[in-house]
Amino acid sequence: MGSEWLRTYAQAGERPGGPGPGVRLVCFPHAGGAASAYVRLARLLGPECQVLSVQYPGRHDRRHQEPVPDIGRLADALAEEVAREVPGRYAFFGHSMGAVVAYETARRLSGHHGPDRLFLSGRGAPRGESGAHDRIHTDAELIAAAAMLGGTAADLLDDPDIREMILPALRADYRALASYAWTPGPKLDMPFTVLIGDSDPVVSVADAAAWEAFTTAPTEHRVFGGGHFYLHDGHHLDAVARLVTAGLTEPAHHPAHAGAGAEGGASGSSNDRWGGAGSAWR
Repeated sequence: MGSEWLRTYAQAGERPGGPGPGVRLVCFPHAGGAASAYVRLARLLGPECQVLSVQYPGRHDRRHQEPVPDIGRLADALAEEVAREVPGRYAFFGHSMGAVVAYETARRLSGHHGPDRLFLSGRGAPRGESGAHDRIHTDAELIAAAAMLGGTAADLLDDPDIREMILPALRADYRALASYAWTPGPKLDMPFTVLIGDSDPVVSVADAAAWEAFTTAPTEHRVFGGGHFYLHDGHHLDAVARLVTAGLTEPAHHPAHAGAGAEGGASGSSNDRWGGAGSAWR
C-alpha cells in the first residue's frame, strides 16, 4: 500500500469461521502513539483481517512532518484517505485519542461507504468541551500524564534524547484534544463496541457507557481489568482480538432509518449486549 497515512502489518486472507477475505480494520493510535501500537493486534487478527494502522504526522517515518494539533483536520484527511485507499468491508478501532479521531472520521464518511462498526476503547463519549485531563499546558505535565497513564515506559521518559523525540507529537495531540468540542449532528448508524479498563484513572465506566447515545444501532460494552492501557496485557489483547473477529463476522448493519435523531440524546431502547469476553459494566 502506497498510502501516506496507513501502514499494513498483515495481509487479509480467508479462514473458516472468520470474517472472510478482504475485511480490514483501520486502527487509530492514542495521543503520542504511532502506527506500530497495533502490530500485536495485527498479528493476532491475521490472516483473516487486514489491519491498516494510522500513522499520524510527526512520528516514526513521518517524524519530519509537522504534527497536526486539531482533531477535525486529522479526521478530514483520514476520511479522504480511507475513501480512496480502503475498498470493501472495513471497521474502525480507536484507543484513547484514537477513539475520538475514529468517531469523527466515521461522521465524515457517513452515507459514503462508511465503516461497518466502531470499536471505541479507553475514551469517554464526546462532550461540548474538553475534559480537564485533556487540558495540559506544560511539558512537565505531559510527561507526568504519560507516566500516569502508562502508555510510555517511565525509563524512556527519563532519557532526554528520547523525550525530545516524543514530546513534539505528544504536545500536538494534547492541543488537539484540548481544543476538541463535539458539535451536534445526526447519530451514526453502525454498531459500536465500547471497551474500557475498570481502573482507568481518566475515563470512568459511565463516561464510556455514554457512547451508546451516539448511534442508532446496537452498542456492545466490555470492561477489562486494568488501567488506561489495559490493551498492553496480552491476555486482554487476545480477548479484544476475539471481539473484533466476532464483530466483523456479523453481517454488515443496514438500518431502516440511517442517521435518525440527534446525537447525544437518550437511547430509545436498551440495545446493549452484556456478556462475552471481558466483563459487563460494573
